[in-house]
Amino acid sequence: MFLTVHPQNPQERNIQTITECLLAGGIIIYPTDTIYGLGCDIFQHKAIERICRIKNIDPAKAQLSFICYDLSDLSMYTKSISTPLYRVLKNHLPGPYTFILPASKMVPKILKSRKNSIGLRVPDNLIARTIVQRLGHPVLSTSLPGEWVEEYTDPETIYEHFKNQVDIVVDGGPGNMIPSTIVDYTSGESVVVRKGAGVWEE
Repeated sequence: MFLTVHPQNPQERNIQTITECLLAGGIIIYPTDTIYGLGCDIFQHKAIERICRIKNIDPAKAQLSFICYDLSDLSMYTKSISTPLYRVLKNHLPGPYTFILPASKMVPKILKSRKNSIGLRVPDNLIARTIVQRLGHPVLSTSLPGEWVEEYTDPETIYEHFKNQVDIVVDGGPGNMIPSTIVDYTSGESVVVRKGAGVWEE
């Protein structure tokens, strides 16, 4: 299904269709504040396995992250956040950043990396955040497979590529070409793993 959702005023009916699809174990491609993402419900194991097959990766080694609605949502999936780290998160989110943090017990085992960490995002994108809000918990997120990121800025092109592999392609307008900036905080200090759309100054 190709579903157009208004970026500033997401239609309730379409958001409902997307969340019902996710709760039923479906896979979606959806807009974020950076590149379009491939996503599913974090509690649907079969959907996670499907995403890993599409990307040809092992779930234990995959770089999968969670799209959260806000900081209080994010804090459920990581161990206690110190005051300095909370300030950093508050200053950068919502925004084009993925923070790698120690995973809490709320993170399904299949999604914990061997280091027991998880990537967490609060994108500055109303469609992505509204989906998460309606769903009631985070959406799993990973980049689309393949090298041609330029082709993945146009939702119609994305649909042509992936219509037989996913359940819904959400058209939220043109996507960007640059992914999020990844910052690893598992050691207590910030380590920039990937420079992306977010400017990082500490």
